[in-house]
Amino acid sequence: MKKWLVVIIVAVIAGFMLMSSYNSLVKAEEEIDSVWANVETQYQHRSDLIPNLVNTVKGQANFEKETLTSVMEARAKATQTKIDPANLTEEQLAQFQQNQNQVGSALSRLLVTVEKYPELKSGEAFMTLQAQLEGMENRINVARNKFNEAAKVYNAKVRTFPTKLAAMIFGFKEKPYFKSVSGAENAPSVNFQ
Repeated sequence: MKKWLVVIIVAVIAGFMLMSSYNSLVKAEEEIDSVWANVETQYQHRSDLIPNLVNTVKGQANFEKETLTSVMEARAKATQTKIDPANLTEEQLAQFQQNQNQVGSALSRLLVTVEKYPELKSGEAFMTLQAQLEGMENRINVARNKFNEAAKVYNAKVRTFPTKLAAMIFGFKEKPYFKSVSGAENAPSVNFQ
């Protein structure tokens, strides 16, 4: 009789531990989904600013068509990339990040090219859009950092005992992190010739 009582108590304790672990994984996964939605929202805001920026530049100067076209093509490609955060893989995140980096690169080329047009640079509409774009890039960086923090907490739960047991039983997998662009560790060279 005592033997069965001990077995029942151990089973109940194990069941509560499993349930608690499962619930903490679900909460961590929901946090990742929420933070991912914020990342996508920030990228969407940037994407929404791009047509206004391009139209302002087009209207103010006889601008290089190739630069404007590359910005719009990069934007179109980036907005077509959709990711389900519940099934987020390293490859999907790398593709998403690559597409977003192409947008950032095209915008950088656009802003560098604008330097050739002082009348455009001094225009109030352009200056406002440029400031909004700079702020948006900062907000994107903050959202990406928050995603990485949420992924770190989630991944720690998935990899540590006893939660790891629940993760294995219920199929919770590690989430990838945003990574810096290749070469970002090198400072850009400035040459005033």
